[in-house]
Amino acid sequence: MLLFRSVLFNFLFYTTSVAVGLIGIPLLLGPSKYAVWLMQRVGHWNLWLLKVVAGTTYEVRGIENIPKTACVVASKHQSMWETVSLIAIVDHPALVLKQELLYIPLYGWYVQKARMIAIRRSDGPKALRKMLREAASAAAEHRHLIIFPEGTRAAPGTSNPYMPGVAGLYSHLDVPCVPVALNSGLFWPRRKMERRPGTIVIEFLPPIAPGLKRGEFMAELETRVETATDKLLLEAGFDPAKAPPPSPKSVSKT
Repeated sequence: MLLFRSVLFNFLFYTTSVAVGLIGIPLLLGPSKYAVWLMQRVGHWNLWLLKVVAGTTYEVRGIENIPKTACVVASKHQSMWETVSLIAIVDHPALVLKQELLYIPLYGWYVQKARMIAIRRSDGPKALRKMLREAASAAAEHRHLIIFPEGTRAAPGTSNPYMPGVAGLYSHLDVPCVPVALNSGLFWPRRKMERRPGTIVIEFLPPIAPGLKRGEFMAELETRVETATDKLLLEAGFDPAKAPPPSPKSVSKT
């Protein structure tokens, strides 16, 4: 039954996303907020689909910790779930993502129109300058900058090195940073088709005020995110102390 529900969800997830993307093409001729609106609607649809088909619900904690003005939302990254869902959960989102995603038909078109922030990791300092420039424009519109500091997904109980891009956003924009913990990898595992029943919890922690030095900020962010994530894993019945070490090839360079 688990396999059947997982296969059915994945089939509906991709086919309905493509169908809505095709229907919404005329929105690409309008303002960027139309593309953001459609991406958020698709996100809500997929959250509902995950609940009905796979039996996977979700709980949002601490949403009140996100300020109304611009901020950096720095999230733990365990699964594709948060890539899809954070756009629906966070108001005025501007997601930092890989340049390669722009080449995906339909999805890439909406990402560009929505003025999400795409970077090519191999460009190094050039990519960072581009990200900061586009992030400043988004912040001026009071959008919330969503970034995954690890750069790539980490299995529950493991972590990848936190990359300097998040510190660049924090210091350059001089805005608060909201750390985000979650346990999505327990229910939507990375690189697997399986979708497991249960409750995904995503927790927005109290913001880190602007003004910290880079090293101090990075240490504070990682400590908060990893500590809160481990608590969520334990709450769901998974002991992070028994998790396997991260694979060296999963480490990103961004």
